[in-house]
Amino acid sequence: MIGPDFSIDVPAELGRVHFVGVGGSGMNGIAHMMLDAGLRVSGSDRSESAYLDRLRERGAEIHVGHDAANLGDADTLVYTSALWPDNPEYLAAKERGLTLLHRSQALHWLARGHRNVVVAGAHGKTTSTGMLMTALRELGADPGFVNGGVISDLGVSSATGADDLFVLEGDESDKSFLLYDTAIALITNVDADHLDQYGTQAAFEDAFVEFANGASELVVANPDGADLRRVLERLDPARRILTFGESDGVDLRVTDIDAGEQVTFRVHWQGSVHEARIAVPGRHHAINATGVLGVLLGLGYGIERAIPALLSFGGTKRRFEFKGAAGGVRVYDDYAHNPVEAEAAVAGARSVVGTGRVIAVHQPHLYSRTRDRSGEFAEVYERLADYTIVVAVDGAREDPIPGVTGALVSEAFHDPSRVAYLPEWPDAAAEVARVARPGDIVMTLSCGTVSQLVPQLLDALENGSGIPAAR
Repeated sequence: MIGPDFSIDVPAELGRVHFVGVGGSGMNGIAHMMLDAGLRVSGSDRSESAYLDRLRERGAEIHVGHDAANLGDADTLVYTSALWPDNPEYLAAKERGLTLLHRSQALHWLARGHRNVVVAGAHGKTTSTGMLMTALRELGADPGFVNGGVISDLGVSSATGADDLFVLEGDESDKSFLLYDTAIALITNVDADHLDQYGTQAAFEDAFVEFANGASELVVANPDGADLRRVLERLDPARRILTFGESDGVDLRVTDIDAGEQVTFRVHWQGSVHEARIAVPGRHHAINATGVLGVLLGLGYGIERAIPALLSFGGTKRRFEFKGAAGGVRVYDDYAHNPVEAEAAVAGARSVVGTGRVIAVHQPHLYSRTRDRSGEFAEVYERLADYTIVVAVDGAREDPIPGVTGALVSEAFHDPSRVAYLPEWPDAAAEVARVARPGDIVMTLSCGTVSQLVPQLLDALENGSGIPAAR
């Protein structure tokens, strides 16, 4: 893993820009926006994809496989935290003295000079960013944006806009959300996460204090959680704050949430009560929508126009995303990778499954997170899912930790009959086909690679290829 080097001053002129890992949805979007800005762009990735084809169609020089020769006459190299330090293109760029920019620094270059709205939080930020962008488009605005997931209604995760406004999903995992010149900050929550990077919850909160104090116009935040309340109490007294949530005393209060295929709720604002509705399931989305509403109010939109605009949002890829149905079983995929996100995702499935059951397929993400939070994951799944299948850990940027496997999650269940640890994907697919029945929902959960298991699940359900798997 290569973290960002914030000591580097991002130059005004980047020259020709080369992206390592340009097939990733985030990097791909930034590459397109740099093409929009008139830059020459090249890039490489491990395998072919439609993302690469679209860049080639626009004139980018794209390579499959990583090789120092791919750099050509590049002046700047853009990389992500997922890149390993021995990547030949990264090493060659260092040796040649190229400008080395983390993707967040490239994004900072794109956002320079704009009125930036930055959405941050341990979870909920991708959905909130997508909801905000969709509502702004519905209201007639055309901001540039970069989101962590593809916005279903727009078909992309990022785009150049005609307006001065620029909407960003901030990444707190490596402190890169502190880079941007933030005008309006939306903070969904400050629940404990990324402690492998920060060390302590106090250090995590410190970063959010710095982020919020850097917002020149407005901070929109949900103080329902004690962690975020502590952050708000430490802000500069001159900072303008708009609070939202379910707590008494917040500026924008949500009540009477009725979660289902469509979620209805009431919003209390300046002595008036407004009926609201959104098209994505899960009560947590009513909270997210209220935070987005706070940003829209801060941007000057009236509440009577802003609330209907929320209904235009149809979701983001990998956030309770419907992937298909087979044998009467619906299959969804969700990016949830910490216990709070998993709780929200499975509760959302529970709210729409009716008389059916919820079967969770959990891929632990990161060895450190699995070691530290396996008990919390087990508690969530045992409480909310009817049955859980745990597959092997996706280590992502981490090396394995001795003794840390997905079995830590399954072994933390009090009732072992409600969980199976099946590290091999074919076994997991067979187990899903064995236990699922018409009316059930199967949900894959992780920010790792588990979404790639979905075709196997659908095939197993369609063909009834469930076999008793070894426990």
